[in-house]
Amino acid sequence: MHFLVIENYPHTEIGVLGRVAAAEGHSWQTIKAYAGEALPWEIEAFAGLVVLGGAQNALADEDYPHLPKVCDLILRFHQVERPVLGICLGSQLVARAFGGRNLLDLPVEFGWREVIPTRDGREDPVLKELRTGRPQFHWHADTVTMPEGAVHLATSAMTPVQAFRMGRTTYAVQFHFETGLTEVRHWSEQFADDVAAHAPDWPERFEAEAARHAPAAEETGEALSRAWLKLL
Repeated sequence: MHFLVIENYPHTEIGVLGRVAAAEGHSWQTIKAYAGEALPWEIEAFAGLVVLGGAQNALADEDYPHLPKVCDLILRFHQVERPVLGICLGSQLVARAFGGRNLLDLPVEFGWREVIPTRDGREDPVLKELRTGRPQFHWHADTVTMPEGAVHLATSAMTPVQAFRMGRTTYAVQFHFETGLTEVRHWSEQFADDVAAHAPDWPERFEAEAARHAPAAEETGEALSRAWLKLL
């Protein structure tokens, strides 16, 4: 199947999700919306939509005027029941699109930390891959309140809403299951100054934490990716 990917910020590719999709024979078109590439109006060519993360908040329309258009695109895919996956900022845009509140500038959740499925999450065709709780990579200071009608799917110690679903196939996932060790290492180098602002000891503890958590996190990311791709 062929799906659409929206990049909202540099160096935020689909990582694990892309590797699994390629291995299973899927294809995708990437729109670098942050760089001014136009979002498509026609969606018939796409079996689903992936909206990726970014350092900006979900209300930063003045600096990123494409954000309201992404919300419109999310709703267009949802209305025809074509699967939507919002990750991190993407999940916050899903919340915005459906009337949830964006809660900005909270304490930063960063690094590999456990994500726990709710009761509904354990029965969900995608989030059940978290089993009883699995480490996943996090990097965010913003979160959301769930829109009316949302199904709460996952939580963490710092962030009550780690995942929710609208309808049958529109998913909002706060944690970065698309980031394997390769991506985390790249972010740690590319955004070193940003990381140092809230985790100055990250270079010293990175390798030990990666050895402890990255293999299980990537395995779970692959399982979540396969499960979402099945919806296409």
